This record gives sequence, C-alpha cells and structure tokens, in this order.
Amino acid sequence: MGSPAIGLKRFIFWDYPRAGWQYDVMVGIILLFIFLTPREWFRDQPRASSIVMVESTARGTSEYWIEPQQLEGVAEAERKSKASALLEARFKKHNLVRLEPIFDSEQEIRGYLAVTKP
Repeated sequence: MGSPAIGLKRFIFWDYPRAGWQYDVMVGIILLFIFLTPREWFRDQPRASSIVMVESTARGTSEYWIEPQQLEGVAEAERKSKASALLEARFKKHNLVRLEPIFDSEQEIRGYLAVTKP
C-alpha cells in the first residue's frame, strides 16, 4: 500500500534518475500536454497590434495607424493627448503633430493616422 504513494511522491517531486524510463515517461507526458492542449483552454489567441507604424509620406516624420478601439469613448478634445500617451508608451520619444480620423465610405471611423516628429 505504501508503494503507489511513494511512486506518486517521486513523480510529483521529479525524483527519478535522468536516464531512467520513468523520467522519459514524465517528459513524454509534459510534451503531450504542451502540444495537444487546445489554445482555447487558456484563451491564448494571437492578437493583431492595435498601433502599427506605417510608411511615412513626408520626410522627417513617422506615421502610425491606431485602431479606433484605442480611442473609443475619448472626447474629441482629449483624443490627441490620449493618442500621444499611447504612442509614448509603445514607441518612446515621439512628438505627436497631427491626428487624423480615417473614415470608410459610410462615414464610420476605421482608425486614426497619427503623424509624429522625433
């Protein structure tokens, strides 16, 4: 009766020699868990970045695409300061010059184009 308890204790505390078959079984179980566990169990889904640097049209400036959800619910007067704070937190040392809303054909905001100077 003490043997299964001792075996479980050794398994939990990883108390088997490295070249032993028990060690290989534990490693196999761990690898099976890593590769066969569905991502949904941990809600670990890849997410696109909400702020992306885009190719700049003007020399000496940088342009960033900001997803509309980042500035949702922010008053129009405060949008520029909020966008500046987001860019500062993500990219460091940028001075926001202009923030332009980008609309689709139905006049809904699709995102914001932030123009910065170093």
